[in-house]
Amino acid sequence: MKIKNIEKAAKRIIKAVNQKETIIIYGDSDLDGISSMVILKETIDNISKFNNVLAFSPVRNEGHGLSFQTLDFIKSKANSGLIITLDCGITNFEEIKEAKESGFSVIVIDHHRPLENIPEADIVVAPKQKGDETTFKEYANVGLTFKLAKEILKEKMSPMLEQSFLELVALGTISDMMIEEGENKEWIEKGLESIQMSQRPAIRAIFSILNPMNFSSKRDMVSKVNSALNSSSIDGHIHKAYLFLLESDFDKALETAKDLIEESNTKQKEVASLTEELIEKISKEDSSIIFEGSYVWKGEYLGAVASRLSNYFDKPVFLYKKGEKISRGTVRMPKGMDAVKAMDSCKELLITFGGHAPAAGFTVDNSNIDKFEKCLKNYFEK
Repeated sequence: MKIKNIEKAAKRIIKAVNQKETIIIYGDSDLDGISSMVILKETIDNISKFNNVLAFSPVRNEGHGLSFQTLDFIKSKANSGLIITLDCGITNFEEIKEAKESGFSVIVIDHHRPLENIPEADIVVAPKQKGDETTFKEYANVGLTFKLAKEILKEKMSPMLEQSFLELVALGTISDMMIEEGENKEWIEKGLESIQMSQRPAIRAIFSILNPMNFSSKRDMVSKVNSALNSSSIDGHIHKAYLFLLESDFDKALETAKDLIEESNTKQKEVASLTEELIEKISKEDSSIIFEGSYVWKGEYLGAVASRLSNYFDKPVFLYKKGEKISRGTVRMPKGMDAVKAMDSCKELLITFGGHAPAAGFTVDNSNIDKFEKCLKNYFEK
């Protein structure tokens, strides 16, 4: 049983390439989204080298998904074309409506759980949507994109290209903390088999700096690689890690790898410092949840901090970067709790929310922050 609409998406993308439409790949800014973007770009390159592909990610202050701000940016680069959202889009109802009214076709490729309805995109590929009869639904988005790539290329996908993609699938699936069962388990095992001897210059460059012999296990090694890739910056909606993973010149990749590892080391120090600060503060409090925010925090660090706090206190953690009018937050849950269900109980207070049971995100108007905290406490104290 194939994932609902995956054949339709493959045919539409092939048509767009053959008709030389502008294709805008829009992926989330985490490693799952970035690795999805790389696989789709290289898949399109294997249909035709003469394509018109643009690739963008949300900048840090725009949060998760397709924002109106990003849509304006896309419209400044293309008058029409095919927008493909990767690892986002399933909750962007109004933004996708505007994209279509502006003359774009839209395909959503998103592994996140939909809300009650799905957006009115031309095609939606989401295993958790109604009417999808596949039994396994816990793919990382990079796994979904890999299945889409196989549907597009079929017999044109060489064993070498497939193995290169599997390395990215392994990195993205582990990074997104997806359940390691079914195809996920198979892909991770296959990807990790060859990753130390990868033909991809970017991965070779990282390993030339981070000697694999210095790590206790492949998982430890992959964790360091993922940390470097997840720490990279975004300039003009173009993710440094995306360009890095596509780089064909080893020497150029090596220079970027040095920068990424330095950025990662800086991030880890700041994450550790903020975590210690919050542990000291929270230890003096007695609450069913951890709910903290600040104007000065770096939003890109909050996921890592929230994970550490949730593990330390074994409580739901909601951290947010406060903006002038709107705050953007990240959520981490102990095992057995569901972040999306918790926020769904308070959805009237939120602008957007979504994600998975253990890890999710939200945006909230500052006027509703205190009400949101109270609502969450009521939910968890039932």
